[in-house]
Amino acid sequence: MPHRPYEDVRISGHLIDSGIMSEIMDDIVALDGEFETLSFEVGRTNDDESTALLRVKGRDVAHVDKILGVIGQLGAEPIHAEDARTAPAPADGVFPEGFYATTNLETAVRIAGRWVGVSGPEMDLGIVIDAQGAHTVAMADVVAGEQVVIGHNGVRVRPLERPRDKQEFEFMNSEVSSEKPKALVIRDVARMLRRVKDRGQSIILVVGPAVIHTGAAEHLARLVRLGYVSVLFGGNAVAVHDIESALYGTSLGVSMEAGMPTVGGHEHHLRAINTVRAAGGIRQAVEKGVLTEGLMHMLVTTGTPYLLAGSIRDDGPLPDVITDVLEAQRAMRSYCQKAGACIMLSTMLHSIATGNMLPASVTTVCVDINPAVVTKLADRGSFQTIGIVTDVGLFLEMLANELEREER
Repeated sequence: MPHRPYEDVRISGHLIDSGIMSEIMDDIVALDGEFETLSFEVGRTNDDESTALLRVKGRDVAHVDKILGVIGQLGAEPIHAEDARTAPAPADGVFPEGFYATTNLETAVRIAGRWVGVSGPEMDLGIVIDAQGAHTVAMADVVAGEQVVIGHNGVRVRPLERPRDKQEFEFMNSEVSSEKPKALVIRDVARMLRRVKDRGQSIILVVGPAVIHTGAAEHLARLVRLGYVSVLFGGNAVAVHDIESALYGTSLGVSMEAGMPTVGGHEHHLRAINTVRAAGGIRQAVEKGVLTEGLMHMLVTTGTPYLLAGSIRDDGPLPDVITDVLEAQRAMRSYCQKAGACIMLSTMLHSIATGNMLPASVTTVCVDINPAVVTKLADRGSFQTIGIVTDVGLFLEMLANELEREER
């Protein structure tokens, strides 16, 4: 039988109950490769890690490298590790051929025989090695001549594993929670937020206009006042409808009290935008006494940052909206890398955009009445996302009540 190219790899961690070992084996077979178990030392207790040595075989060297690239995302490391290889970026905004595309997991690269952590873990970026070490870089931001990691040699990824101690979310036995008791779900979310806040980490809230339409802005404002919102991400719409509600008592022309369209109400959102533009911006409208209530008013008066990223469908937009997509990404990225938790509320596009920038270690909760939103978020790579299928207004009211109760 002819010799087949192979590579010996080591996998360490809680391999059995986390499912990592079986996933690695399945991936090797799915990629038309073969494996041989050289050794498998199983931890004696729940706290002990297991270690396995596998020989991964392929049709040729390129096939083996392809398999290693996939199972490397699950923590499989070649025993005979090489230094990471690099190539210069051929032009500004262009990666070299064969560049390593990052995941949102903790990553390290081997430089001069030493493993060096890669700062800024985020999916779908490249890795640049320079005199300061290694860091991720977006394609649009890479500079000609920067040394970009190519291939999978010398790259190590640490997969997330199920915690050995108490679960961050005790109620979660599935990715999408639609039938769990809501009081228990929200109590655990509140408990998680308190832990994140006590650790001094930031909390991102990604907010869609449905929060305003459902009348839940006042409950979100309570979370801001309590200090459970470090930064708010949204678009033009969430701010416009909140300001419209504060100025006219409507959201998209629908009365917030009666739930019925008002006469001439279809103009209210444009008039709200015009009022803020005349004032010079949201903060200026608050300072001049034009805007005296609402979510945006609470953000300004408490000094809580907000970031509004624009889109092609925006009316106006408000002066505060960042209309350059790349600029908005850079601004969001700086917050995402420091976050301890992220709560996504009824906005598919902004949730996916934020999810793409979050390290996998960030506790992420997506709340939406449509379970497809949560599924799509996970399909786009934000596999750490926990989904709660419920009405966003009910969720925010109960969450604010729970957190206020503890503050008393």
